[in-house]
Amino acid sequence: MSLKLYNYLTRKVEEFKPINPPNVGLYTCGPTVYNFVHIGNWRTFVFEDILRRALVFNDYKVKHVMNITDIDDKIINKAKEEKIPINELTKEYTDAFFADLGRLNILPADVYPQATEHIDQMLKMVGSLIDKGLAYVKDGSVYFSISKFKDYGKLSGTNVKGVKAGARVDVDEYDKDNPQDFVLWKASDSDAKSRHEAFDSPWGIGRPGWHIECSAMSTQYLGETFDIHTGGVDLLFPHHENEIAQSEASTGKKFVNVWMEGEHLLVNGEKMAKRLGNIYTLSDISKKGFDPLALRYLFLTAHYRSKLNFTWESLEAAQRALSNLKNEVSTWEEPKVGCAEFEDNFKKAVSDDLNMPKAVAIFWEMVKSDYPASAKHKSALVMDEVLGLDLSDVKKAQLPEGARELIDKREEFRKRGDFAGSDKIRDQLKGMGVEVEDTAAGPKWKVK
Repeated sequence: MSLKLYNYLTRKVEEFKPINPPNVGLYTCGPTVYNFVHIGNWRTFVFEDILRRALVFNDYKVKHVMNITDIDDKIINKAKEEKIPINELTKEYTDAFFADLGRLNILPADVYPQATEHIDQMLKMVGSLIDKGLAYVKDGSVYFSISKFKDYGKLSGTNVKGVKAGARVDVDEYDKDNPQDFVLWKASDSDAKSRHEAFDSPWGIGRPGWHIECSAMSTQYLGETFDIHTGGVDLLFPHHENEIAQSEASTGKKFVNVWMEGEHLLVNGEKMAKRLGNIYTLSDISKKGFDPLALRYLFLTAHYRSKLNFTWESLEAAQRALSNLKNEVSTWEEPKVGCAEFEDNFKKAVSDDLNMPKAVAIFWEMVKSDYPASAKHKSALVMDEVLGLDLSDVKKAQLPEGARELIDKREEFRKRGDFAGSDKIRDQLKGMGVEVEDTAAGPKWKVK
């Protein structure tokens, strides 16, 4: 069974073939740490976690690198607003990010390089682009000349014909419909260095542009060509397009073989925006009494390349489903053997470009099947290696004292056809917080 993934570079689903099997180099664009991460970003990070788990599930050995952007326009502006040094600001939000990773059961990356700790690598790459005539210096800043890179636009399909020569953009994020020469190194005033917002360079005091950090750090840890690069679909242009341009122009080699992008999360049918007041964080979710893993479950119900509409009602439904699942698992016997057919079908769904909605449906089909509880328990734990719902931590439910005897007695009544007596015991059990369901395999119970 081969793993198939959608590659934005070719715009089709392809059989995944790593450069150096069974090893896989995976780079995922991480957070810009100037605020708490919102649930739209968390959808992307959960998709990337599912991808990594799916790779391991298919017997690959993954080296996962995720950058931490700890210097850019947003960070500098926020630090000025709060009148604190940027390293104080970025530490607060970096710590919050790592705490939330754990709450969503996202596996930690192998390396979390921070931009401010890799300035030398960025300067080296910028210097190589200048030496090759692909970048130029203007007023202490360095810009990449997109007209000099013939393949510009091959990832996003952005058309650069008719772009005014020398048109430059000096900010980290810009109009997504307006390709321009982008900044590799941004000139700063001398005071910025004392505020830890700038660094020395051959072109004067300044700081790296946003795009160069990912190129410099990914190639340092994964090599000049590596297997998979991911991010949110909003990064396709300009960020990922610019990464390709500067990386391939610098090394002369293909940068990444497979590009994967996670689709947008909508809130009540609209894009998240400050003016709409619909930007939610994981803390907002928790304050309303939701388990963060209910959000993860909700993300699993839509394909990563499809938009997902978040509503509080949909999160409530996800929480109910997760709660019902954990109640079910809590009543199962110790895991053994497994349900081979369900596991095989689950793996086929996961390996079909991470078709998690289908995988979740197969999972529930197994849960509701007549297979022995011990076999379902074993397979549930296998499948949870990809789902990441923390089912291994579900504690076995304990029946209240006397409940087991009542369940057995009720079953005897049912076999004798004494349904009035059976119903009376059911009510008695309900009063003890125990619900009983009659199945072909015998009575199933759960503790509320």
